Amino acid sequence: MAGYKMKTHKGGAKRFKMTGSGKFKRKKAYLRHGMRKRSNDAKRSLRQKGYVEGSDHQAVVALLPYA
Repeated sequence: MAGYKMKTHKGGAKRFKMTGSGKFKRKKAYLRHGMRKRSNDAKRSLRQKGYVEGSDHQAVVALLPYA
């Protein structure tokens, strides 16, 4: 009998994507409501993708074992 497969955390799979260098891309926060008070420069920078920090990297790896 084959070994067990690990399950991918589907919420994490929708939020994170691994790059070729092994980092995880993510969407930035604070873009859901309250947009009128933010400057256009702030909104533009929030639209760009961010990367998961090193302290959180292992937690994301645990969510996505086959990424």
